[in-house]
Amino acid sequence: MTNFTTIIGYLPGLIGRVTELHAKYYAENWNFGPFFEGKVAIELSGLVTNYNNSRDRIWSLVIDGLIEGSITIDGSSEKENTAHLRWFIISEKLRGTGAGNFLMEQALSFCRDAEFDRVYLWTFQGLSSARHIYEKFGFLMTEERPGDHWGTFVREQRFDLVLK
Repeated sequence: MTNFTTIIGYLPGLIGRVTELHAKYYAENWNFGPFFEGKVAIELSGLVTNYNNSRDRIWSLVIDGLIEGSITIDGSSEKENTAHLRWFIISEKLRGTGAGNFLMEQALSFCRDAEFDRVYLWTFQGLSSARHIYEKFGFLMTEERPGDHWGTFVREQRFDLVLK
């Protein structure tokens, strides 16, 4: 695996860099535009501003001072002891190195330690590499519907993992 430093929690530039990774990847591969970039920035900013260390967690993989991968567990904004897995992204530099599996292991370990009953995420049809990781870790698709939650029409998919 490529050498990286794992940072937990906030670090300067986190919101901008995680937003940039998402905006560039989804613009290049899925034709997402400013609506999506703004949505990521606004929602991630909200989580960072109201961060609760016992219910929320952000992991960043840093190489040479630059975030190259990240994953977030948002447990504060959810009800019924459920966690929302969000903003999972790996840069081109880290794709295929096992970094995605590493981040998923960290996120799910935190969810178990925080005693969440379940974890869910929203994605969309066509992200086969991400779906492979979700299913490898036991997530099951529980809902699929057409939607424009990301500012572009896609086939939205919800995946859930029951922990208890």
